[in-house]
Amino acid sequence: MPRLDSGIIPNPCLEVDADGVGRLTFDDRDRTHNVLTEEVLRSLDVVVAEAAAATDGGALRALLIRSGKAGSFIAGADVRAISAVAESGDRHRAAEAARSGQALFARIAALPVPTVAAIRGVCLGGGTELALACDYRVCDDDDRTRIGLPEVQLGILPAWGGTTRLPRLVGLRAALGLLLTGKPVRVSKARRIGLVHRVLPRRQFEERSLEFARELAAGGRPNRTARTPRGISGRILDGTAPGRALVLRAARKRVLGRTGGRYPAPLKILEVIRGGLGRSVAANLELEAGAAGELIVSPQCGNLLFLFHLREGARKGPWAAGGRAVPVRRMAVIGAGHMGGGIAQVAAYNGIPVRIKDVRHEAVAGGLAHARSIFDGAVKRRRLKPRDARDRMGLISGGLDYAGVGQADLVVEAVVERMDVKKTVLAEVEAVVGSAAVIATNTSSLSVDEMASALARPGRFAGMHFFGPVHRMPLVEIVRGEKTDSDTVETIAALVVRMGKVPVVTRDGPGFLVNRVLGLALNEAGHLLDEGNDGKALDGIWTDFGMPMGPCRLIDEVGMDIARHAGDTLAEAFGERMEPAASLVALGESGRLGRKGGRGFYLYAAGQTKGFDPTVYADMGQPSRRSTPDPARVRDRMVLAMVNEAARILEDGIVNSAADVDLGMVMGTGFPPFRGGLLRYADDRGPKEVLKAIEAFRDSLGPRFRPAPLLTELAKAGETFHGAFPAARGDPGRTAT
Repeated sequence: MPRLDSGIIPNPCLEVDADGVGRLTFDDRDRTHNVLTEEVLRSLDVVVAEAAAATDGGALRALLIRSGKAGSFIAGADVRAISAVAESGDRHRAAEAARSGQALFARIAALPVPTVAAIRGVCLGGGTELALACDYRVCDDDDRTRIGLPEVQLGILPAWGGTTRLPRLVGLRAALGLLLTGKPVRVSKARRIGLVHRVLPRRQFEERSLEFARELAAGGRPNRTARTPRGISGRILDGTAPGRALVLRAARKRVLGRTGGRYPAPLKILEVIRGGLGRSVAANLELEAGAAGELIVSPQCGNLLFLFHLREGARKGPWAAGGRAVPVRRMAVIGAGHMGGGIAQVAAYNGIPVRIKDVRHEAVAGGLAHARSIFDGAVKRRRLKPRDARDRMGLISGGLDYAGVGQADLVVEAVVERMDVKKTVLAEVEAVVGSAAVIATNTSSLSVDEMASALARPGRFAGMHFFGPVHRMPLVEIVRGEKTDSDTVETIAALVVRMGKVPVVTRDGPGFLVNRVLGLALNEAGHLLDEGNDGKALDGIWTDFGMPMGPCRLIDEVGMDIARHAGDTLAEAFGERMEPAASLVALGESGRLGRKGGRGFYLYAAGQTKGFDPTVYADMGQPSRRSTPDPARVRDRMVLAMVNEAARILEDGIVNSAADVDLGMVMGTGFPPFRGGLLRYADDRGPKEVLKAIEAFRDSLGPRFRPAPLLTELAKAGETFHGAFPAARGDPGRTAT
């Protein structure tokens, strides 16, 4: 393998063997994954020129592009470089960067010898675009191999040829599935849609991919298995101009229905594809570059990149100074409700054996059935093979006693939200597990420190608050009590990351982070109902702002009994500003339970929402005739109430940074990602403007809108939340797309 004079192997590097096969190998020795940084792209440019020169004399007759890493092809482009262009606000610079990448990949596509991308493991973003520039793509049969173009999730589009080449390769409908969602596909789907030409055995991948390249070098021309649209409808939709126009119109309608038009990237992708129909590749690439310039300077792209860096930083740690994570080989979950079953399922999905324990056979059976239903859903959606689902479900066992719990490295308590019950259960668990085991509570509102008083080893105890449904919600709040040691925090956080979740470390306090902030917004919605506003209209205003559901629907999903309990806990802790609204108190006593009971603000049947129930107002003791609220005022009352409470949370030291607040609210409540997070939104409006609006609400609505001292200080100093409370961890330079 070629080396520089210093002895360092260049990345990438090129070797040509006696059979005329060139191996262009990516292997960044300083990273877990290969990333297309500016330095790597410059090196690739040189290597491609070397390859082109080697074809002139016939020394190079086929080129195999491969990775030196077993679990990764190329993870994408350097997000640090993308962010730098976004922050510059220079759309021309962005377009030129796209043209530069396009030109490099076009030189690969123009090589006069067959080119093969040998994909194993992660192949995303720029890595996929590089593979698309090759004549052939082969991959291994490992279920962990993924191929995708996730750029849309960062508010941009694949601008190194991906938006142009993918539809030409796999057809319009299949391409839109990858481009508009950003979700990577498994090997089975990649082969089915024609994205890869051959799937080779994982254990023989190096040898078999090299054999494939040698076959090409010897003059063979294996069938590229060009994709043919299936059925008459497929040939019409993908193969005719009217059909393609129909597909694009339907896709635009779906995008607008899903995003409300708040995310420009998927709409721009459709625009580029539509504009490129019937045009040359070169013309389509120019549309790509222009679109990249427009998108990368958009506020939505800036906010999505901002969140990407926060999320990656939170997943890397460290999470507690001086702590050391202990590997979790086995888990146990005490309490087999939907939450317990969901936690067990996520653990088993990620290869961790887990034991469920409850006091009733019916509960254990229900927890196992709930876990099995999630695995069945993954199979139905083709995210798991049936055999893999069975194997992972086999990692979950259950029973009525503590048999098997004692071997667990970590135990999660998920029983009923009653302090006396939790203390009893936690003491029982501590008596059967080893002294090094970590015990966690999944409480959403009770004091971790008070629970710790029942334990002989409180240093090995913390909160581990999952959000439901567990398999979908990405956030886990790690609640560090006064006596929780750093090893415990590190162990739980590392496990959270292994389970595919995002950890946010908080201090103990009523509602922790998310429920304390969100609870105030839901209570403000209750005050708006007290004033005679229409509940369905309140939900519409909230979803128009970008939230996934309105406050009334959310209360139904949580359950009115649980919402009432959480509200009482917050009111007891914080007094007047958290005093429950009269309408919510009345509903908590009405017998309506929300979705789980079939009746809340909405009616439910057979798992479906049947519409808003106007008789709910009678149960509030209020008239059914309702006022149409002012959208701007409603939005500000709920959003700025959350901002004000987030300021108090920072004052109280519940979390250490504004980034923790933003991650918690986006990952735990669905606060609109295109706005960058709750405090990013406040910073964009400016603390001075936010303070002025909150003071106006205080004057008209009373002391629950008394401004937090921190907000007042920031406004006077001209400072922002993220400027005053920056994130301390994470290295954005080591991320890719």
